[in-house]
Amino acid sequence: MELNSTLTCPACGHQATETMPTDACQFFYDCKGCGTRFNPKAGDCCVFCTYGSVPCPPVQEQGKAKCCE
Repeated sequence: MELNSTLTCPACGHQATETMPTDACQFFYDCKGCGTRFNPKAGDCCVFCTYGSVPCPPVQEQGKAKCCE
């Protein structure tokens, strides 16, 4: 299980490696480059699944259908 994921801001392209929570989905993230707050795209459970280099722990373990039930 990979717990670190590199988020890429959709507004400015800034990248930051963050530790993903294992017990909750992260719906919002504030870019450390430009300050833009972004959230997951439709069909994704969290910002890591949409903008991260690695999907969130529940998706890694059980697949996208089981995320954040």
